[in-house]
Amino acid sequence: MKSIQLQIKALSPLAIARQKPGGSVSEVEDYIPGTVIRGAIAAQILQQSGHRSTNLAENGGEFQALFLDDEPAIFQNAYPATLEIRGKIVPQERVEEIKVLPATALSSKTKSGFKPKNNGVFDTLIDRFCADNYDYLYDPNCPEDGGRVEPYNGFYSKYNGKYYSHSANKRLLTRVGINRRRATAEEEILYSIEVLNESESSGKNPKPVWYSSVILVTDALADSLWQFIHTRRGDFRLGGSTSRGLGKVEIDAKPPKDAKPNIEDKVTEFTHTLQKRWLDWNNVFGYHVKESPNNRTFFSVDLQADAILTEQWRRTTVISTTMLQQFTGVEAPLKLEATYSSYDYRSGWNAAWGLMKDVELVTNKGAVYLFSTTQPKEWYEALAKLELTGVGDRTCEGFGQVQVCNDFHLIFRENAV
Repeated sequence: MKSIQLQIKALSPLAIARQKPGGSVSEVEDYIPGTVIRGAIAAQILQQSGHRSTNLAENGGEFQALFLDDEPAIFQNAYPATLEIRGKIVPQERVEEIKVLPATALSSKTKSGFKPKNNGVFDTLIDRFCADNYDYLYDPNCPEDGGRVEPYNGFYSKYNGKYYSHSANKRLLTRVGINRRRATAEEEILYSIEVLNESESSGKNPKPVWYSSVILVTDALADSLWQFIHTRRGDFRLGGSTSRGLGKVEIDAKPPKDAKPNIEDKVTEFTHTLQKRWLDWNNVFGYHVKESPNNRTFFSVDLQADAILTEQWRRTTVISTTMLQQFTGVEAPLKLEATYSSYDYRSGWNAAWGLMKDVELVTNKGAVYLFSTTQPKEWYEALAKLELTGVGDRTCEGFGQVQVCNDFHLIFRENAV
């Protein structure tokens, strides 16, 4: 499988609606969902199907393989990638992968965020596991001022060894309703659209806003899809209200490259770190309640996007051992050690059908699942494939993207970043 990295530059406000069930106000997402990117590229392919410049839609062949086959292309979410340091924007090619902070990350309640401007962020997954096995209530405080801590979520990346948070700025655009018969402003009809800003600042030199995404596609179709996006980089429109000037973007697609996650090294480092931390706890308490972890291999599954999970025809927010075995096709022994997850609802608009999408119960991105096994070699290849294909339903639209052993789990309280 090949990966095509996308760097999306916003040229106008983006109306990426997030419709809540029962609500009359349409909020905007703080990222560009994969389903929006997927729909925009599919629309362009169909629009160009009568042109000789592309053969993606000829006879339904490559178009069907990209969007309708049993293993279609996977369009991952595009997360905010603009990184500003000391008033200067870091070039996109130097910004590392944008990741989602795990649900186990904590920061100061009064001055939350990464150092040096704030009190730092640290992870608690491994310490919570150790505390539970020692039958101890783990309630940490801020390492800087000793104050209270609370969950800290969002997007982050590393640059020159330091951690930086990423976010998208929003604003409201107020519009007036138009009388269709007279083609004039209609009295007493005003409405507002929440949008993602197209720049980080205003004035003579506005700073652009970038989003980073990846498309995972089979080797046979990777070059054709990359060439199509590359030659039409300025023709795509994302989100709603495109007829009113919103949604204009420029997409810079990098040439395809092999997508081969290195799982074994990450699992080995994670397990050694957990076992070492266990010894630190043992040196303090001198006893433990449950089984020692020295004879097991541990790994975490971290949701990097909202997931639609189903077990026995019912919606769930937990990836059970049975579900993970079904996702990977591995029957080796497995134990679910801990779960940290929450839920929300998602809907949307299907432009091809002209209908609302079903309301889905989703497990929020950032959810963490800690597993252990006595047969790690059986899992390495399967987990590497899982990082590419994702878990749950509608993975081709960006749902269910996962990462095995997020490196942020190795940042403890005393080493907050």
